[in-house]
Amino acid sequence: MQAGFKLSAHGNACSCNPRIFSAAKPTSSSQRPSRTRGLTTVVRAESGDYYDLLGVSKSADKKEIKQAYRQKARKFHPDVNKEPGAEEKFKKIGEAYEVLSDDNKKAVYDRYGEAGLKGGMGGFGGAGGASDFSNPFDLFEQFFGSSMGGGFGRSGSTRSRAVAGEDERFDLQLDFMEAIFGCSREIDVDRMTGCSTCDGSGVKSGTSPSMCPQCNGSGQFVQAVRTPLGAFQQVSTCPRCEGAGQVFVPCEKCGGDGRIRESKRISLKVPAGVDQGSRLRVRGEGNAGRKGGENGDLYVYITVKENAELRREATTIHSDVEISYADAILGAQVKVTTVDGPVELKIPSGTQPGTTLLMAKRGVPRLGNVSQRGDHQVHVRVKIPKTLNNEERKLVEQLKELQGKVKSPFGF
Repeated sequence: MQAGFKLSAHGNACSCNPRIFSAAKPTSSSQRPSRTRGLTTVVRAESGDYYDLLGVSKSADKKEIKQAYRQKARKFHPDVNKEPGAEEKFKKIGEAYEVLSDDNKKAVYDRYGEAGLKGGMGGFGGAGGASDFSNPFDLFEQFFGSSMGGGFGRSGSTRSRAVAGEDERFDLQLDFMEAIFGCSREIDVDRMTGCSTCDGSGVKSGTSPSMCPQCNGSGQFVQAVRTPLGAFQQVSTCPRCEGAGQVFVPCEKCGGDGRIRESKRISLKVPAGVDQGSRLRVRGEGNAGRKGGENGDLYVYITVKENAELRREATTIHSDVEISYADAILGAQVKVTTVDGPVELKIPSGTQPGTTLLMAKRGVPRLGNVSQRGDHQVHVRVKIPKTLNNEERKLVEQLKELQGKVKSPFGF
């Protein structure tokens, strides 16, 4: 390599300070610290690492690389190899295969080493760094399948992970008293349940899934896009398998979803003290999950019918009672409708219109603590007659005359 070289990445030049490198065999990565001087970074090639991991030469073709990967991946899969560091080596083996089996990545790697892939040279890597590599367990699954025996029960593929079911909503209307004191109700919930024909797999009985031929099991569709800033890879979900990485003949009953919609009767216990807008959660009674995922939850939203005589405000009950002006003056005993039934209430003499009388602990039980209850407030309305008969008028006039004879404390 000559001094004063430039590295070109799809039209974007990266200039470096003049340096001369010997053609000696590069040392291991642990002996090659990155060298930074000012704003200049010197990249040393690491051409031996990935080849050494797979045990192949630089002239190996794709068939040899693929065969070597199969052998090494089997040997170091963490579900089989319990030695310390086996999982890390398994991941590096996956990286090695992903690079060496791709002509463009292999060319960048041969020239600049692993740092070239991570540093954005040749149009790869960039800010993503090592995270641009595929999931090693995902790659392993493409070769051996997700249900392979021999201990390979673990899968790192996000596509095959269990997916929890969606939550379901049910609207329940209660009578006024049911909401106050609670009740038991039987409700019929329409929800998604696991298909019994395919055991929730979505695959037609007697058949098995196969690797998607369009994305080769990756679940992704990669397209090269050229821009003024260079070439980029645009990754989208595979349109054929919809990101699953597998294609299969769908179950005739569920259409491949692994779930069917069915109605189930559920016994629901409504606690005392619920109110308009309250929400009850019933765990595990929502929609069934996919691929063994847990069920979602059922949320029951409460609405409450109005009562003709009683009004509710949180734990307080309100009602009105109408009395005559004579009862307001003299006092009286009246019957008041409460949540506990009719109750006698004493109206004190001299009660003024708009007076509120309190009946303690005759209100709504507190939600979660039924031993505590709110109050009942009785709002007194005094009825003033619009017309009087002759006798009533005579009595009222006598009362007025009598009140006029009472001396005012102010002397008038």
